[in-house]
Order: sequence, then structure tokens, then C-alpha cells
Amino acid sequence: MKEIVGKMDATGMRMAIVVSRFNSFFTEQLVKGAADCFVRHGGDDKDLTLVRVPGANELPAAAQRLAASGKLDAVVVLGAVIQGATPHADLINGTVARALSNIALNTGVPVLNGVVCAQNLEQAIERAGTKHGNKGWDAVMAAIETVNVLKAL
Repeated sequence: MKEIVGKMDATGMRMAIVVSRFNSFFTEQLVKGAADCFVRHGGDDKDLTLVRVPGANELPAAAQRLAASGKLDAVVVLGAVIQGATPHADLINGTVARALSNIALNTGVPVLNGVVCAQNLEQAIERAGTKHGNKGWDAVMAAIETVNVLKAL
């Protein structure tokens, strides 16, 4: 059996991070984790582009433009959507997730969803660099591996 696996090596990779400014207390921690992961795995800081948008709803539009540019190996999308008293957060999370999947499938560029979907502030804190790790780091790790798997295919 032939097995294809992705190396955890970002050497020569060009990546963009699209981040929501909304809930910046959390999203800035996600950006730090994402950038740290990229560089620690061989990526060059000059090959990493950071794009800021107002909120989670704007993430797919920026990701679409970046993925379609032909200049990047992957796009990582970061945000923090925290459930409130209404179902608004669920609607945003579902819409964004579907849009990001469609962008990746339509462009052939991996678009990784690093949006923290939390029920409360405590969960958001845990996923932005404490007990449950940093979802920005995790999304970049998945991007690196996916890019390398697709190259191997």
C-alpha cells in the first residue's frame, strides 16, 4: 500500500492569515500562535501575509480573494464567535464554515477554518492559548500538512 502523508515543513510556503478584529482579545492570541507555528516549522516571516477584516462575516470574502490570487499555498482564517442569548453565533459559524469549504474546493487552495466557536468566554479563553491550546497554531499546522499532502498528490 502506498501512503501519502504531509510533512510538517513550511519551508518555501506562502501563506495568508485572515483575522477578524471583532473579539480582538482572543483573535490577537490566535494570530500570535499562527505566526509562531509558521516560523517554527520553517516558514519565512516575509512569506506570511496578515489581513484584518471587521468581523467573522467578512472572513470568507477576503479568503476568497486571497485564494483566487494564485500567489498563496494556503489561507488560514481566524476569528472568535461567542454564543450569546440569540442563535446569531450559530448562523455566523455555519455560514462561514460552508463558505470557507467552498472556497477551498473551488480554488484548489487549502483554506483552513481557525474560527473559535465558543459557548462562553471561558471556552474562548481556553481555545486562544490556554488549556485547550491555540486554535491559530492548530490551523496553521493543518495548513502546512495539507499543502504538503496536496503537493505529494
